[in-house]
Amino acid sequence: MVLKTLDRRNVFKGKVIDLSVDTVIFPKQQVEMERINHPGGAAVVPLLSDESVILIKQYRYCIGDTIWEIPAGRLEPDENPLDCAKRELVEEVGFKATNVQKLTEIYSAPGYCNEVIYIFLATELVPDKQKLEDDEIIKVVKLPFAKAIEKVKTGEITDAKTVVGLLLAKELVL
Repeated sequence: MVLKTLDRRNVFKGKVIDLSVDTVIFPKQQVEMERINHPGGAAVVPLLSDESVILIKQYRYCIGDTIWEIPAGRLEPDENPLDCAKRELVEEVGFKATNVQKLTEIYSAPGYCNEVIYIFLATELVPDKQKLEDDEIIKVVKLPFAKAIEKVKTGEITDAKTVVGLLLAKELVL
């Protein structure tokens, strides 16, 4: 089913997101819907040859806390998700990957946002120079893959893209 959009009013344009208010025809009535427009992103599960995974502990301003994550970032204009995943792997954890395969793509919050996150598995990793951005506070942590899965099961890892990425990679690793 595709609903007809009568009007889109752009109310905010930011560095990361845009916000619009759309007038949409639903089966019973016309409704105003708030919509966050996001260019999408890519995330990568970096797996070392000893079956350990490289995760990051990243401070996230919006939640006021540091959380476990896989490396990820926003797509640049016209950037391919695979290229974004490779770029973020170098920038956030300082590794290049010889082998990268797509695991899946997910919607982060489809009730109000159109962001799609493409999730990849990276293997055959080669050290490179980490290149953090000004708004990134990151600690790189190497963990046995089984320990990372345990952190998902106990609720210590709560970031959705990380949970999905680790659980899908588990099917290929363990």
